[in-house]
Amino acid sequence: MIDLFGAYREPAEKVLRQERISRSEAQYLASAPLSLLSVLATSAKERKSGKSVFYNRNFHVEPTNLCVFNCRFCSYRRPAGAPDAWDYSVEEIMEQIEAHCRSGATEIHIVGGVHPRKDLYYYADLIRKIRERIPSVAVKAFTAIELAYMIDKAGLSYHDGLVILKEAGMQAIPGGGAEIFDEKIRKQICPEKGSAETWLAVHREAHRIGLKSNATILYGHIEQWADRIDHLDRLRSLQDETGGFDAFIPLKYRNLHNSMSELGEVSVVEDMRMMAMARIYLDNFPHIKAYWPMFGKTTAQLALAFGADDMDGTIDDSTKIYSMAGAEDRKPSMSASEMERMIRDAGYEPVERDTFYHPVKK
Repeated sequence: MIDLFGAYREPAEKVLRQERISRSEAQYLASAPLSLLSVLATSAKERKSGKSVFYNRNFHVEPTNLCVFNCRFCSYRRPAGAPDAWDYSVEEIMEQIEAHCRSGATEIHIVGGVHPRKDLYYYADLIRKIRERIPSVAVKAFTAIELAYMIDKAGLSYHDGLVILKEAGMQAIPGGGAEIFDEKIRKQICPEKGSAETWLAVHREAHRIGLKSNATILYGHIEQWADRIDHLDRLRSLQDETGGFDAFIPLKYRNLHNSMSELGEVSVVEDMRMMAMARIYLDNFPHIKAYWPMFGKTTAQLALAFGADDMDGTIDDSTKIYSMAGAEDRKPSMSASEMERMIRDAGYEPVERDTFYHPVKK
């Protein structure tokens, strides 16, 4: 009889007993056979959400790709005056909103470049206009890095700035901008960007005032497994403190059209290893998301066998961040019926959700 656990028996059995593993155990377990990681991650996933896999009907608004930062991994940012730069006016954004009003969407996801001039009050007014037009749709808006910049620019504390946005109608925060928390690596790949502590501080304050958020990691560039585990550990610690994270989203570095392109990209095997370890280590996160516009549809479906229980949303060809970096789906869009078929084909039961993981009544 084959011993599935082998040399990994001790940490593997801890996972199956629902005991928390340490950083050193996680780093060791990360080298385990992929078959074992699939078993452990699936066990952890099904304890959280059974046979359910979630998705939502959503669309993105990306107000600008101008940005005060110039991250080395970014394929999205453009300098002012570039032929493929954009900086939409409020009227143009509202036209985009109007085009999606009858799509059945329950969520608008707003992220973009960190604009050098537009401030907190501009964005609060924009959110109010969006909420007035489609009050039934939740607004999930701005990475922690965008938020820190606009709030600092207004001369406010994170608490006061977030309260203004919440009162304007912002209901949740996406997880972008985390990249990798290790400061030595940040200095190499995004030296101008806000620190790990800034990212964590914004999310901590958001949770304190009742805003839910997601968290991410950017993996597959110059980081090592020890750096990934450190990143997960900081997130797990903040979740122990606040309980405010809904989902974790592993984001794969894509190498098209950026200054780190010579690095190449990690394999699908490594993607599944990262997905499984996220589900195993983040024992206090309710959900792990396989973001299909980044992975591609087939790889996102495969991730359901490695601990993911959410495939994000229908998107409706409304985001360019990963298509500009070389993702397979250059015009990302998926119907609800296609999403449900992919989930069922993977052996799970699809559940349409809203932003807060409440099932949507058909």
